[in-house]
Amino acid sequence: MKILFYFGHPAQYLFLRETIRGLSRSEKHKISILIKTKDVLEQLIVNDGFAYTNILPQVRGKSKLSIAISILKRSWAMLPILFKIRPDLMIGSDVTIAQLGKFLSINRITITEDDYGVVKSLCDITYPFTQTILCPEVCQVGKWEGKKVGYAGYMKLGYLHPNVFKAQEENIREKYSLPSRFILLRLSQLDAHHDFGIKGISLTLLDNIIMIAKNSRYRVFISSEGSLEAAYKSYRLVINPSDMHQVLALASVLVSDSQSMTMEAAMLGTPSLRYSGFVGRISVLEELQHTYELTVGIPTGNEDQLLSELEKLLGTPRLRETYQDRRKAMLAEKIDVTAFLLWFIQHYPASKKTMQRDPYYQEKFQHN
Repeated sequence: MKILFYFGHPAQYLFLRETIRGLSRSEKHKISILIKTKDVLEQLIVNDGFAYTNILPQVRGKSKLSIAISILKRSWAMLPILFKIRPDLMIGSDVTIAQLGKFLSINRITITEDDYGVVKSLCDITYPFTQTILCPEVCQVGKWEGKKVGYAGYMKLGYLHPNVFKAQEENIREKYSLPSRFILLRLSQLDAHHDFGIKGISLTLLDNIIMIAKNSRYRVFISSEGSLEAAYKSYRLVINPSDMHQVLALASVLVSDSQSMTMEAAMLGTPSLRYSGFVGRISVLEELQHTYELTVGIPTGNEDQLLSELEKLLGTPRLRETYQDRRKAMLAEKIDVTAFLLWFIQHYPASKKTMQRDPYYQEKFQHN
């Protein structure tokens, strides 16, 4: 089978990385990877040694017009590649996968973990054209339930499930001189299509978080998608991007305005506080907070609440052990997502019919 993947975000690539490795081991499959420039995406793929084509090397602007123009550019760049490769299956979250796949009568799978209500504008130009919406069971896809294949897991388990991810505590601590107690601050750029009007952690709030951490004798490291002001340069986390999840696994607490890294922390059993305008609106994070107690969401504008929750976490006895127990409880109810994906993709589209006829079929991939 000729399978084409398109990635526009590091998390999308990481979700399918182990699946691509598994598919690549078989002579039955020919894999093609297309990407656009986004954060550390290209560096991750280079580090992993996969062949790829960057169809949009220039960083996209942040306005809605820039996003619309970018979609047209991606379609224009991708079209001749599709004529040349003639894939049997296209996989990605991007609208171009759905629309071009429909136009060229190519099987296509849209991957997502965002609810319809959060990314409505994108869904409205993607879901009518896709064949399959592959997402966690808890995700809401609006009126497109007939196209949904829900699995008992999260996209982040595609690369952070214990069958895939192995912590290297001693090596990583020594490599980056990490202390036994540290707080990781993640600051996102908030420039995605669904981020308009969403505000993250302000400089004043950042200063207060750093003060609380220091008073509690925790080191502070900042991971930022954008540039940092001079006053915070000494806190910047300087690591190989491929080691980010190893460092996250060792953090005492994550404080973030990033949805993705908050979910990653939950997969690893790292306590996290998320300060975001999306709190209460994303089903996967609501489940991780209210069912498994693996994260706490604080809506923007509630800075005092965030600081209070941070002090509470830092004063909690056996904090790490408690969150690791909660992680185990979550994993016991979820599947090995990579094992499921390998089966689903290799047997597509018959696998879609199997899942829609018998959703419990996925229990074959249950975590053990």
